[in-house]
Amino acid sequence: MIYKEYGITGKKVSAVGFGGMRFDITKPIEENAEIVRYANKMGINYFDTAPNYCEDQSEDIFGEAFKDMPGAFYVSTKGMPTEFDTAEKAIAQVKKSIERLGVEKIDFYHIWCIRKKEHYELAMQPGGQYEGLLKCKEEGLIDHIVLSSHQTGNEVKEILEDKKIDGVLLGVNILNFPYRWEGVQTAYDMGYGVVAMNPLSGGAIPGHEEELAFLTEGEETATEAALRFVISAPQITVALNGFTTKEHIDMACRIADEATPFTAEKIEAIQTKVGSAMNEACTGCGYCDKCPKGIAVPSFMQYYNEKHVFHVTDEKMKDQIGGAYEWGVLAGKKGQASQCIECGICEEECTQHLPIVERLKEFDKWS
Repeated sequence: MIYKEYGITGKKVSAVGFGGMRFDITKPIEENAEIVRYANKMGINYFDTAPNYCEDQSEDIFGEAFKDMPGAFYVSTKGMPTEFDTAEKAIAQVKKSIERLGVEKIDFYHIWCIRKKEHYELAMQPGGQYEGLLKCKEEGLIDHIVLSSHQTGNEVKEILEDKKIDGVLLGVNILNFPYRWEGVQTAYDMGYGVVAMNPLSGGAIPGHEEELAFLTEGEETATEAALRFVISAPQITVALNGFTTKEHIDMACRIADEATPFTAEKIEAIQTKVGSAMNEACTGCGYCDKCPKGIAVPSFMQYYNEKHVFHVTDEKMKDQIGGAYEWGVLAGKKGQASQCIECGICEEECTQHLPIVERLKEFDKWS
């Protein structure tokens, strides 16, 4: 396993991190906890979670795993300024996470899901979240206050220059990096730790191995190439992966052991090949899943990726949608796209500011 310095914090973290957003919650908590312990045994020491991940089971799964970890580890969790908008609420949430995780302190606590400047300003207002987190830090409940951002590079740069945090979590992968790299490079240049989420573009890369073969070198798959890209990049400290099996862990750790950075020529070729559509692909984060009509918005947006990212024709989208409802991303989902009342709640929650309402309207052509 490769280990990197997390900015100027003095902590050495594994280049592969365990993101706790994609546990198989149909399995018993102990079975998921064993996956966490296995990852630690394989050299992974950075574990990231948050309240509400995996139907609010993620922190509990990690808490169970942490009772008997084979090696040392760092834990990261989060709190949204929109939800914990006072110092008192922020402190209470930190203590709740510590209790659920069964640890003495949180190593990296994220001001979570900053999608626009107003969210950061809310966290920083007098008596707000940041003030509460500083108090937690003074009491030894938090080591480092960090940030989870879904903003553009220049907006991230503005926050970093405020110098109130120790690191940043950004959505970056081999497909969208041309449009996100300014934030990554700025953070790296300023000495911050940089954690990359969605290294496989929310599952879009493993689902389109053939179309994305241009990413690869030698015998590797597109998935392996995508992991190699974020793991080997010197500007990225940790590549977060959502593991569900030991085999997934083995692959990521093997790539970390063997990782050869992409050449400048290869990166330039990828930049030329990918289009701007890649920056607007739904990553499947699920934050938009708040529809008052019960529409499974994340699932519809994942299906829409087929058209927007991989240029599938309307005719093919129509041919395939039956299968999507039968056994694909729309199987068992309640609500129809045609039920959208254009309230805009999903778009307000979207971390990528996607035009969800307009995309839902297109489903009428395919159903």
